[in-house]
Amino acid sequence: MSKAASVTTADFQTEVLDSGIPVLVDFWAPWCPPCRAIGPEIDAVAESMVGKAKILKLDVDQEPDVEARYGVKTIPTLIIFKDGQPVDQINGAVSRSVITRKLNEYL
Repeated sequence: MSKAASVTTADFQTEVLDSGIPVLVDFWAPWCPPCRAIGPEIDAVAESMVGKAKILKLDVDQEPDVEARYGVKTIPTLIIFKDGQPVDQINGAVSRSVITRKLNEYL
C-alpha cells in the first residue's frame, strides 16, 4: 500500500488548498510506467516528511477536472502547493533527492 494518501476532487480543497503545511500532489495514472517507477520515491518522501509536508496522489483518470484546472499535460507531474497556491512543479520520474530538495525550499 502506498504511503502517500490519495486525494480526489471532493477533498482537494480541504487536503491541499486549505492545508497549513506544504503539499506535494503526484498527478499520476496506474497505466503509466514512469508513474509506477516514481511510486517508491514518492512513498519514501512521504515517510520522511511526516508532519512537515503532505504527500498526496491524484489519479488523473479518476479526477480529470483537477488535472485540467492545473494544466497537467504529462504524467507524472508533481505540483507543490503552499498556502493554497501552486508554487512549483516537477515533470517526469525523478529521484527522491530531487523531490525532497524541491519540497524543502517551501518548508
